[in-house]
Amino acid sequence: MKPSVLSRRADFLAANRGLRVARPGFVLLVNPNGGDAMRYGITVTKKIGNAVVRNRMKRRFRALLRELLPQQGIASADHVLIGRETGIERDFGKLREELAMALSRAAQGKGDPPRKNVPRKRR
Repeated sequence: MKPSVLSRRADFLAANRGLRVARPGFVLLVNPNGGDAMRYGITVTKKIGNAVVRNRMKRRFRALLRELLPQQGIASADHVLIGRETGIERDFGKLREELAMALSRAAQGKGDPPRKNVPRKRR
């Protein structure tokens, strides 16, 4: 079954309340969506780089998700990939391995511990 794409902000915020698995190139969020189909979303913030860099990173993530989600994704769950700064120069094969490992950890229910409240930097 082909996963669909998340587009509403509320879905991304809901995924943030789910399981979190951090890897050097990305953070994977997985949250059950109440019986809907498997869905995915990608987020890359402006602090990662300019538009060219962000779009390249999103293309790489999309290719990985299309390849791995149908077999290893969690049924009826939302999967969100958040790009990290080290993800853009990371080897594609390494990213694939990390995503496969992150998906298997999420399927086992083994997420990273909750984040501590880190004070935000003021501008």
